[in-house]
Amino acid sequence: MTQNEMSRRRLLGLGLGLGAAASLTLAGCGGDDDSSGPTAGNGGKDYTGPKVDLKLWNGFTGGDGDIFKALVTRFNSEHQNIAVTTATYEWVDYYAKLPGAASSGSGPDIAVMHMDQLATFAARGVITELDDVARALELSEGDFAPTVWKGGLYNDKRYGIPLDMHPLGFYYNKAVMAKAGLDPNRPPTTKDDYAAALAELKKSGVQGFWVSPFQFTGGMTFYSLLHQWGGSVFDAEATRATFNSDQAVEACTWLTDMVRQGHSPANVGQDADYLAFKSGRNAFNWNGIWQVNDLKKSPGIQWGVAPLPQIGTQPAAWANSHNFTIVKQRAGDANKVSAAKVFINWLSQHSLDWAKGGQVPARKTVRDSADFKALAEVNALAPELEYAAFPPATPGLGEVMTTFYNSFNEAALGKKSPKQALDDGVAKANKQLEDNRKKYGS
Repeated sequence: MTQNEMSRRRLLGLGLGLGAAASLTLAGCGGDDDSSGPTAGNGGKDYTGPKVDLKLWNGFTGGDGDIFKALVTRFNSEHQNIAVTTATYEWVDYYAKLPGAASSGSGPDIAVMHMDQLATFAARGVITELDDVARALELSEGDFAPTVWKGGLYNDKRYGIPLDMHPLGFYYNKAVMAKAGLDPNRPPTTKDDYAAALAELKKSGVQGFWVSPFQFTGGMTFYSLLHQWGGSVFDAEATRATFNSDQAVEACTWLTDMVRQGHSPANVGQDADYLAFKSGRNAFNWNGIWQVNDLKKSPGIQWGVAPLPQIGTQPAAWANSHNFTIVKQRAGDANKVSAAKVFINWLSQHSLDWAKGGQVPARKTVRDSADFKALAEVNALAPELEYAAFPPATPGLGEVMTTFYNSFNEAALGKKSPKQALDDGVAKANKQLEDNRKKYGS
């Protein structure tokens, strides 16, 4: 794996403290000109004004970046009065640069943004409302999965139009399974199946499921299991951390028991779980959908992918989503705003091509198409869209989620018991949530 690929995966998560980057006071963002507001144009149906140049920022530094650029080129060829140019940054740099650039007037017109970042940037006035886009294009929850559609809201106003969903999936090494006497075409789907498969793998000398102590991918696995057991990271209003509940302790203990029972080495290094999967040293890996295309580059590996096994009492999977947003400008330009909305709608409608980069399209008509179903591996994870566990629309959660992942890290490394690690993490997280309420005025 290249450094860019590893960095990109790590920034697909929940902020790594990036909420602080957006906490700058953006005095002057949006200016006093109402032409930059959400009512400019006809909400993206079409654009008939003079030619405009639009700047678009994104963080697609991996193979999906080439697919995204090709889509932009195609859009430009079909819209002679709109010219979109792209600038690509590592996600960590992207989110750090955006607030200052918007404030100074040098920011983009359109910004691709992870769902978990929308509330923070909306609260600080960096991005503008898009309710008129949804109305004009007659988009509703029925056109998308409810989890993704609701994720674009902050204070009951829409700030993001969802493009995709990228969940955690269950990868299984067929060759390793077959060697242990398991059916390589029947991966485990329940807690009991999983335990039985691990026992057979252990008999064959394989530690079947390596538990990473890092956010990628052990923290995301714990996040998924917490929700599978019916728990949550926060209460309904996201004012109090709850990841030390009985359900959370049970989920965390199940993972740490993998090490105690000999199904995983201790102190697994960053990405070592995935590299071991590729080299046939383990059988099961919970990892992001973005690994589909990476595995396709290795024809010597016999692998499959499926929705996460249901270990707890209900299905759940960590997921995030890319959304399109429009950045507020110091000097409003109604033509640019109108043209930006046309681009957002067009790319949403053409998200089948984007799915080939390893993403589940947010738009239902695209997911239901025969062409998408032909993308067998990506389509295999589409069912998770209905029960994907997304973070709440609350500003400043990046630092709090880092505390969540660090708490799991301490438990996974055996530095503390699951109960103690989660209790300590919740105490710190609640202080952070209190600070966020003061910072963001909510």
